[in-house]
Amino acid sequence: MLGKLLFRNAFRHTLRTLLTLFGVAVAVLAFGLLRTVVDAWYAGVSAAAANRLVTRNAISLTFFLPIAYGEKIRAVDGVEALSHMTWFGGVYIDRKNFFANFAVDAKTYLGLYPEFIVPEAQADAFGRDRKGCVVGRGLARRFGWQVGDAITLQGTIFPGEWPLTVQAIYSGRDRSIDENQLFFHWDYLNERLKMVSPRRANYAGIYVIRIAEAGAAAEVSAAVDALFANSLAETLTETERAFQLGFVTMSEAILMAIRMVSFIIIGIIMAVAANTMIMSVRERMHEFAVLKTLGFGGLRLGGLIAGESFVICAAGGALGIAATFPALRIMSHYVSNVFPVLDITAATLAYDLLVVLAVALVAALFPIRRVVTVPIVAALGRVG
Repeated sequence: MLGKLLFRNAFRHTLRTLLTLFGVAVAVLAFGLLRTVVDAWYAGVSAAAANRLVTRNAISLTFFLPIAYGEKIRAVDGVEALSHMTWFGGVYIDRKNFFANFAVDAKTYLGLYPEFIVPEAQADAFGRDRKGCVVGRGLARRFGWQVGDAITLQGTIFPGEWPLTVQAIYSGRDRSIDENQLFFHWDYLNERLKMVSPRRANYAGIYVIRIAEAGAAAEVSAAVDALFANSLAETLTETERAFQLGFVTMSEAILMAIRMVSFIIIGIIMAVAANTMIMSVRERMHEFAVLKTLGFGGLRLGGLIAGESFVICAAGGALGIAATFPALRIMSHYVSNVFPVLDITAATLAYDLLVVLAVALVAALFPIRRVVTVPIVAALGRVG
């Protein structure tokens, strides 16, 4: 009975209620999308392993490290496995088809990343083919690639055409794993550099270290960096999480702006919902005066108004949350090269529900105060 009363009161002025409901839905949708974009920025951080370290040039990532460093790092106590990778920065056909691609030590790289699931036969084929490459499932789907397809990357940092053969397609162990990357043999890159640009040969971008115990990260990092102190290429070793956070920090101003916009949207819709509730209660002030005359206390009247506000906001919130999923699918189609992992999380859904509850409560506060404090005589004498 109470639910029916709340529903009828909420939709007494149908057009106004529907417009408010739609506004709440749009706000919740926008808030959810913006929160998902922020989460996508941190996807690499979330996927980082506690037992992996990254060693790079202490000056900048744009400066490479000698390949000879590998054997010295491998000899450090606590180092369980080692590989290296170099950002290649190639494009497929033209610059619009940008995606992450790396030259890696094919013998050791995949072993350091158990979150990349590769069929054993395909992994073996990749290891045997000097011009072979491994691509993510998302990337293969994007370009229609199949195992055995011949593709060509156009080099930017390393100019020229680089023919490759897709020998393996990996899938992520979970939904937070980026499936839009390509890996090929560093040996293939290095052999060409020896011929066309010898000074650039025998260098790697970063070293990836797996340590035996995650708690020894600080000690191993210090030991690695001590090996190359005062050398021409000093190193900076940090956890994989810290390494990924370094990239996020570069965009901190953008992330802060996105967060601010999301909260501004919520503030605006709070004002809109509150205005709707104030108008609705003002039009029915004499009804509330009658209820007060019949003995309804402030708590019960406040509950009726808060329930009405919640019905409107809950309906709009449900519509907004439902619309978030197809909106993300459409959005991911256009920004997959920028945000490879774009998925709404349980935390974002929880935030959406909290937003709906907050909007409902704030929208009800002012009309509740008005109804509770206005004298019965004054309310009965009020028309409209």
